[in-house]
Amino acid sequence: MIAGYSPEIQAIFGTLFTWGLTAAGSALVFLMSGTQRKFLDSSLGFAAGVMLAASYWSLLAPAIEMAESSGMYGESGEYAFVPVALGFFLGALFVYAADQIMHYFKIGSTELMIGMNVECNSSPETKRKGVKHNSGSHNLSKPSNDGLTKRKARVPTGDEEELILGLSNEDYNKLIKQSAEKWKRILLLVIAITVHNIPEGLAVGVGFGAIGKSPKATFESARNLAIGIGIQNFPEGLAVSLPLRGSGVSVWRSFWYGQLSGMVEPIAGLIGVVGVSWIEPLLPYAMAFAAGAMVYVVCDDLIPEASSSGNGRQASWGAIFGFILMMCLDVGLG
Repeated sequence: MIAGYSPEIQAIFGTLFTWGLTAAGSALVFLMSGTQRKFLDSSLGFAAGVMLAASYWSLLAPAIEMAESSGMYGESGEYAFVPVALGFFLGALFVYAADQIMHYFKIGSTELMIGMNVECNSSPETKRKGVKHNSGSHNLSKPSNDGLTKRKARVPTGDEEELILGLSNEDYNKLIKQSAEKWKRILLLVIAITVHNIPEGLAVGVGFGAIGKSPKATFESARNLAIGIGIQNFPEGLAVSLPLRGSGVSVWRSFWYGQLSGMVEPIAGLIGVVGVSWIEPLLPYAMAFAAGAMVYVVCDDLIPEASSSGNGRQASWGAIFGFILMMCLDVGLG
């Protein structure tokens, strides 16, 4: 981002900038409040809108343009759809495989849930007992003879006693399963946006690494590319943090996972600037791969989940707002 430095240093500066704006977008979660279901569904809709817009304007359209201009797919680029279609399919297949692997290894199960709050305060008896579920506390629960779930909890005296939750064993197990599925869904969202950030980091690295190799490959063009990608990363960080916060994850954890999705960009940028000669032909595949991963998550997880509790209208407006915001940033900075 500063003229006069080596391409590697410039690529690192550029991708640190894009990562920083991802973190800045995630930091907006500190200004949000509420973990109610409508908030979660609206944030899932917002994330879906951001991802749909980014999948086209940030990924598919540039991938098609790169394939057409490469001269590798027909004289006039009439076969430019081949790498894009293949990459898109492989991206969707990747997320599907990740979902199956998580299910196989019980990632997101009750044994491996991290940072999730299991709220069981719908029962009047639970409220009177003042029992609050904290992450990881479900392993202290056990069935009682009367068919109700018991667990150990701290009482005002400072001692630990075994209290009845007021939920049947069946209802309690069902609640745990729903929370585990919600966590796995959020994890897939983080994976999809992280995968999307890899080709963007590669693109910034290639941009700085190619300076001087063609008339259009200038420092200014590489710098503008980094600025554009960085600014459009801003709502993507928020698109990860908001659903996490709406699911009951703490503010700091929500911020951490949001900015974590952009942490791959400096690594990918360094790879791009070092291997510019062989990374550049692969960019159409990589960008379409990321688009396929994002669209699959939107269609298979975000939209069905956001509409499952009767809050489809709130989710739809969240998606429209997210789509418009991302489209304006992508087109305006294109």
